[in-house]
Parts: sequence; C-alpha cells; structure tokens
Amino acid sequence: MDAAESPAGHGGEPVRGPEQPSGLLDVLNVASVVLDTEGRIALWSPQAEELFGYPAQEALGRYAAHVMVHEQHVDLVVKLFADVMATGEGWAGAFPIRRKDGTTRLVEFRNMRLLDERGDVYALGLATDRSTVRRLEQDAALTARMVQQSPTGLAVLDTELRFVSVNPALERIDGIPAEDHIGRTFHEVLPLLDAEALESEARQVLRTGRPVIHRRIMGRTPADPDEDHAWAMSLYRLEDARGTVLGVAASTVDVTEQYRAGVEAEAARRRLALIADATTRIGTTLELDRTARELADVAVPELADIAAVDLLEAVMEGRRSSLGPTQAAAIRALAVQAQDAPEALAAADPAGQVARYGPDRLVTECVRTGEAVMVAQVKDEDLPRIARSPAAAELLARAGVHSYLAVPLIARGEVLGALDLKRVRNPLPFGEDDLLLARELASRAAVQIDNARWYQSARNTALALQRSLLPSHPAVTGGLDVASRYRPAGATTEVGGDWFDVIPLDGARTALVVGDVMGSGISAAATMGRLRTATNTLASLGLDPAVLLTHLDRITAGLDHYIATCVYVVHDPERRECRIANAGHLPPARLRPGRAPELLDLPTGAPLGVGGVEFTTVTVDFVPGDQLVLYTDGLVETRRHSLDERLDTLLTLLDDPARPLENMCDHLLDTLHHPDNHDDVALLVARARQDP
Repeated sequence: MDAAESPAGHGGEPVRGPEQPSGLLDVLNVASVVLDTEGRIALWSPQAEELFGYPAQEALGRYAAHVMVHEQHVDLVVKLFADVMATGEGWAGAFPIRRKDGTTRLVEFRNMRLLDERGDVYALGLATDRSTVRRLEQDAALTARMVQQSPTGLAVLDTELRFVSVNPALERIDGIPAEDHIGRTFHEVLPLLDAEALESEARQVLRTGRPVIHRRIMGRTPADPDEDHAWAMSLYRLEDARGTVLGVAASTVDVTEQYRAGVEAEAARRRLALIADATTRIGTTLELDRTARELADVAVPELADIAAVDLLEAVMEGRRSSLGPTQAAAIRALAVQAQDAPEALAAADPAGQVARYGPDRLVTECVRTGEAVMVAQVKDEDLPRIARSPAAAELLARAGVHSYLAVPLIARGEVLGALDLKRVRNPLPFGEDDLLLARELASRAAVQIDNARWYQSARNTALALQRSLLPSHPAVTGGLDVASRYRPAGATTEVGGDWFDVIPLDGARTALVVGDVMGSGISAAATMGRLRTATNTLASLGLDPAVLLTHLDRITAGLDHYIATCVYVVHDPERRECRIANAGHLPPARLRPGRAPELLDLPTGAPLGVGGVEFTTVTVDFVPGDQLVLYTDGLVETRRHSLDERLDTLLTLLDDPARPLENMCDHLLDTLHHPDNHDDVALLVARARQDP
C-alpha cells in the first residue's frame, strides 16, 4: 500500500509508510524544538505549543531558556546546553517548566546536537509531560510483572496466529520453553490438541473483535503426556491506540480439577437418577422373567454394554444353594440385554437356558462367596474365566470386552444368582463408583426377584392344585360333543377358583357345570375342589338342578365365608332338552343352526353361600346341532367396557355353528381374554350329536 492508498491519520492527513503507525507517540505527545548555536528557538512544533503554552509566533527567535525552563534552573540548563553543543553528547533529564499561563509542569527532556549539510550546528530538544511518561512506565512495569508472575498462562499471537510471547505459566502448562513457542502456531506447538478449532476461533476474534471467554479445551501436552487435562482459554483481539489490529492475546487456566469434580458430580447425579429409575422400573410385576429383564434394561447402557441376570438353578427349584470350592455352578440366564455388542451377546447364555460354570469361573466365585468380582482391565488370560466355554471366550475377544464386573443377587441372606456386566463400547473401565452402583441395583432388584420367585412358586403350586381338581373328560359323552378350556389369570395375579365339570348321568344324560369361587389363591382353589366334589356327589343322585343348587348353597355357606356362582345343566338327548338352574352366574349362550346366537333367559338366582334363596329350574330345547356355551366372568368382563357390550361381542363371535368345538374354544379365548386380565377363565362348549 503506498501513501496515497494508506488510511488517513489524525486530522485527516494521509499516513506515510507501508504499515499503520503506532499510537504510542500520540499518547506521549512529544514536543520537538530546534535551537541555534545561541540557544534561540528556530523550530517549534504544535506539540510544543500545547506543552509550553506559547504559540509559534511568540516562541520562535526567543531564547529557549526563557520560554522552556523554570527561572530557578536557567543557569543549569544554559550550562547543559553549552556542553551538548561543545561535546556533541546528548543529555536527558527532567525539569519543571513555567508555562505561559504561569503554571508549573514537570517535563522530561532529551537533547542532542544536530548538523546540517553545510556543517551548521543545531540542538534538537524533545520534551513530553513527565506524568504521562511515568504512567506509561508504570503500566508497562505492572503489565510485565503480572505477565511474568501470573499463574494464568498468557500468550500474544500476531495476526498470522504465531506466538510472539508467552509467560512462564504457559511454559509450565505446555511443558515447552518460551523460545520454542516463538514464531510457531498452535498446531506446531501442541499437536495433541484440537489446534484447528482453536485457530478457527482465533481468526474469528481477529475478524470481529468479539472475545471468546472460557472456551474449554481437552487434551494432553508435553507437560503431562499420559493424562488428559482440561483448560479454559479466553481470546481477545489486541489493538493499538489508533485501532490497528496487532494480534490476539490468549489466557489459559488449568481447570482439570474443576472439570473432574464436575464429571464426578455429574456421574453421581446420573447414579442417583439410575437408582431412582430402577426403583420405579424394577419389580412392576411379580413375573420372574419380566423382573429380571427390567434389571437388565436398567443396567444397559448406563452401567454396561451387556448385562445378564443369572439365577442359580437350585434357587429356581426352591432349594438353597451351597457351593463348595470345587463345585461347578448350574446357572439359568433369566435375561440378557446388550447395546451395539452383537458378538458379546452371542457369547452370552440365551435367556431360559441352564449352563454349568466351572469352579474357576468368575461368576461361580461370585455366587459361591457372595462377593463382587471385578476385572477392571480384561486381558486375554482373563477371558476363559469369564466365558462359559472356549468358543464364548473367542467371541468376547472379538467383541472387544475390556472390563468385567459381577455382583451377587442377595435377598434375605440367600445368594440367588448374579448380575453379570461387561463393557465393550464404553471406553472406561469399571471403577469403584460403578461397583457401588451395581451393588445398589443388585440389592434392590434381588428383593424383587426373590418376591417374584416365591410368588411364582406359590402360583405354580396353586395352578397345579387347581388343574388337578379340574376334570379330564372325553370329547364325546352321552349325546354331546364337548370341548373345554381353563386359562389362568395374567401373571400378576393369583390363581382363582373357576371350574367346570362334565358328569355322565344315567339314561345317557350328561350334567354340565361351570362355577366361580370368589377370591383367589390356594384357598379359593381348594374351596373350588370341595364344591366340585360335592357337585359330583349330588349329581349322581339324579337331583333336579334347582334342588342340587340348594344343597350346594348350604355346603358353601359353611366354607369359610366363601361365595360362589354356578350354572348347572342336565342334558337329556331323548327329550332333546336341557334343564338349567343358575346361582348368580352369567347366562349360557345357545347357538342353533339357521338362527342368531342368544343368551338364555334364566332367573339369575343368588350366589351360592348367601343362603335362604330358592333356585329355579328352566327347561330349554336342545336339538341335534345346537350348541351351549358356558363360561365364567373372566371371559367377558373388563374395566374398559360394559358387560352388555362384551356379551354382545361374545354373541358376535358365535358366527359359525359348524366350527369345530376345539377351534371355537380357542377363538373365544384368543379374542375375548386379554393376557393381562386379572381373572381366570373356565369355558365349556357342548354340541348335541346327530346320533345320540
């Protein structure tokens, strides 16, 4: 850029020179004075006018000592002037001056002898206000002292983003001497940091003037090449008094401890959140497999990349396990969960499978001792002790399993199994905090798993009892084809007291019974068994249905305050009729070829056990091809629909009189009975045969 193209200086004058001038001389406001050999003022600058208060027309030609120096120092200044002119050696010092307005000001001088081309001698005097000089000196000294002694790393970079200066603190942070910074860029000095991002932000600061405050940087420097550190860096644009951009100032503070504390605090917060989440998510039902899946789901991916919930087979069978140091452990995997670890998942035992782990395996050690086992850094020689087999160990190696943790599931003083955790994607090894979290999760989940285990055991016992009490009838009896189903309630509830029965009677007649003991559990199932036995005994006497229900009512009244509903049907193939009595039960449905399905209009009657209520027998036609559907309320009752709506749905499903009875049972159950229904179902379908 030539003078004509360069920006304008102060007062609109063009700036002379290839680069912008510094504003420091403008701050000093240096006055220039030229004296002849006699000490008269020959040249007088505008800055001299401002400093001494005399305009040029008053100062030119006068003795400088009378204009520029306080009267008490005139003799000394005259002598110093003579020495400069005689010897050519410069002189510097500070003197008070008397300004034209009579005020006194301390001024610092620089004097030197000048020669022109003819050999004539002149004296050049440079003067500036001493307070301005002192202020700049103090600022410079303060700045230098602060830069040198500051614990904050400080650096100045030029407009090409090359280091111009660094302070000792930055030398310590970078682990690089100051001289090795000078003239080099971020990328050249600190290649292990994200230098491109830093330089991009620095260029933005140069361009806009907007500072970057506390920009976090992560990485390593030669000062500590083995550990990651965190720094907070701020960038500011540097300008001189004229606004010329000089470069960028950078300040760097090591915030590693604060960062780690923040990370630990965040980790603690996430651990608490995970525990709170586990409290709400684990044990939502009393289903054992589901509870195990809930624990595995909570553990992945917050705690591990793959999690397995394993129970000892002895515990699953209701026995206490006591493993010796040389005994293998028979373990059943209840749930396995993984995220982005297909090979590690393939190495895990499938849910529901029982596997034997040798006494040297880590999970065996965990369930035998009741203590956690952690391998923070898994080596090749550790994998055979983690995996069940060499093939599984090979899969874990290919998956990149690098950290392992197993914690026991202990409830009520008994080791039930283990929570088995592995890390593949998560680069961090398991640590003490992870161990504490895993123990807390396992402790909370173990109680839920134990509850589910005992509930399932009790439920299985009740189901076994109930199924043992239900009949095993032939498909054909008397003049009827018969099919039946019993479906227990959803897994969250106990077994109920629903039952059905098919009782052959004399004369080719058949009694059909469906009943429901109100309540649930083993007690209700046992009551159901007693009522079924009583029904069979009374039926063998050939009693009228209403009379039979009257006897059952008296029996039920003495059974621990239980109440039951029941519908009792006697089919007579010779008379082609059914005689029916109802004790508070839902009406049977009749399906006849060529006619719409219907609910039989029967007196409802009172439930068994109420006592003192008469029952009524109703006779209905039942010719060959007719079907009768008897059911308990669990088939049709829901919380979201009215009973009338559900009964209408039942009739709609009875749309094909020719459908096989077994298919009819499945069709009704699959359509009407939801798996989460809180009631069990007994269903009995009978069709009158063409050839009784």
